Amino acid sequence: MPYQPRVALLVPAPDYVERWQPAFARKAAALAAAGLAVEQRAWTDPGDLAGFDLIMPLFAWGYQREPARWYALLDRLEAGALPVVNPAPVLRWNSDKAYLAELGAGGVAVVPTIEVSALDEASFADARARLGAEELVIKPAISGGADGTHRITRGAPLPADALGQRRLVQPLMPGILTEGEVSLFFFAGRYSHAIIKHPQAGDFRVQEQFGGRETAWEANAEALALAAAALAAAPAPPVYARVDMVGDAAGRLHVMELELIEPSLFLHFARDSGAAFGRAIYAALSWTAGR
Repeated sequence: MPYQPRVALLVPAPDYVERWQPAFARKAAALAAAGLAVEQRAWTDPGDLAGFDLIMPLFAWGYQREPARWYALLDRLEAGALPVVNPAPVLRWNSDKAYLAELGAGGVAVVPTIEVSALDEASFADARARLGAEELVIKPAISGGADGTHRITRGAPLPADALGQRRLVQPLMPGILTEGEVSLFFFAGRYSHAIIKHPQAGDFRVQEQFGGRETAWEANAEALALAAAALAAAPAPPVYARVDMVGDAAGRLHVMELELIEPSLFLHFARDSGAAFGRAIYAALSWTAGR
């Protein structure tokens, strides 16, 4: 029997409550179809990873709740020169949404974002004035799954969990409530598929746990060009990537975030059911082996 390269998929800690197994099954099936042997390791305590041909943090869900532990893992992977996809410098860069400022400075259309080191009423009022928006969204710079994300209308109090904390302040983009949030997926730099995610009525969050739903979408030239510009800013070309976008009042798309660590890839929307994803990961073995 030919040798099957071993891939460690980093998964949530045993006590993580969000349901991740169905998405894991789809990704693992695509990797197995490409000729890879998949094993699970909890990202919080992965044990010895030296024997794996590839390590992927595709299910390191919850890393935003333990950032010190997450960064320590990245330090370990880099110090051991372990074969990681996406590369550890990309993972580190993508962990903190301060990269949005870098994208914006480089001319990429991003959701306008103001970083506040310790949020209070004065700094929030200043951010509102600078953004010129009636409704704002605040979120942690290290975040995922809409953890700690709040929609704030004029006159509403700031949530207790945000006071005194480092936060990003953004306008509520009108497109999220009308067209929804668009996600484009790329494997080895090539476009695979896209979806559009709609929030539940009365909400602005598109995640499934908040009642969001998704449908297939055909990426247009504007979306593809914007995604390419955003991904070009990463420290190294990502092997897998999701680019989330939302429209402004005029319908112009802006990057909301890049998902280069543990994105849901929605492979069931891909025409090839994830074959391109599997091939991209298998092909990555050649360059990681030479590190």
